[in-house]
Amino acid sequence: MDDIIYSFIVPVFNEEKVLPELFKRLEGVLSQVEGAAEVLLIDDGSSDQSYPLLQQQFAKDNRFKVIKFSRNFGHQNAVTAGLDQAQGQAVIVMDADLQDPPETVFDMIKQWKAGFDVVHAVRQSRQGETWFKLASANLFYRFLERITETKIVRNAGDFRLMDRKVVQAFRRLREQHRFIRGLSCWVGFKQGCVLYQRHERFAGATKYPLKKMLRLAVNAITSFSDWPLRIAFIVGSIVSLTAIMGIITIIILKFFTAWFVPGWTSIISILGFLNGITMMMVGLLGVYVGKIFQEIKRRPLYILEVTHGLEEGR
Repeated sequence: MDDIIYSFIVPVFNEEKVLPELFKRLEGVLSQVEGAAEVLLIDDGSSDQSYPLLQQQFAKDNRFKVIKFSRNFGHQNAVTAGLDQAQGQAVIVMDADLQDPPETVFDMIKQWKAGFDVVHAVRQSRQGETWFKLASANLFYRFLERITETKIVRNAGDFRLMDRKVVQAFRRLREQHRFIRGLSCWVGFKQGCVLYQRHERFAGATKYPLKKMLRLAVNAITSFSDWPLRIAFIVGSIVSLTAIMGIITIIILKFFTAWFVPGWTSIISILGFLNGITMMMVGLLGVYVGKIFQEIKRRPLYILEVTHGLEEGR
């Protein structure tokens, strides 16, 4: 095969209903791009018929290469595996559910050719998503923008194009808890954007329910900011000062006025409040300590079970 110009990275997790249409549309895109291209399909431990369909596509068209994980390692690690194996001069990351239309790639390529090293696909509208998801996503990115020094593109997911030098820099980042849309901004280089209409999921159910979204949000906040720790210190200081003032007030009332009424209610209330704050702060510290614990074990981000179409040593 000629030198690869474009690499498409597509994580797949239980997408058997979507894959035939995905292959069809990707084939259409590959037929129109200038230069050789490859598609890296990463099976992230699917339990349906996704992997057999990926094998069939590879047998039909060897531009579609398959990476199968030994188990489910998560979307962000699947993207990382694709970045580790991609050979293209421009690497495009996209989801398999067709909410991010593959045809948007042509606008991204224009930006890349114009000199941008990272091209983010920014959602101009988001079809088929609830008001709660839209509102919470908007609030989250506004909040993240304020607490981190890294300027993260608002309303952009993992759908983006990265130049090869960006991918090579990205490969050096091996942290366990990954927030790729933040890391792609953190590495720097010349960043650009294209607008697109995000579609409804073609078929099947979302692979990012509320629980996974919350986990991703916690990873994003704790990976790019120590702001929660500073807030914990401030809140703890305020509560401690308030408690000291309360103790002084109680002493004054007891010895210099007749208003003081002895009893356990006030003591229990104060202790309960202070213990609750303490437990909250310890829990917050535990999040950071837990991340340190995961990092120092240095476990691999993913384990490959089998690959199809990848050269030896890739």
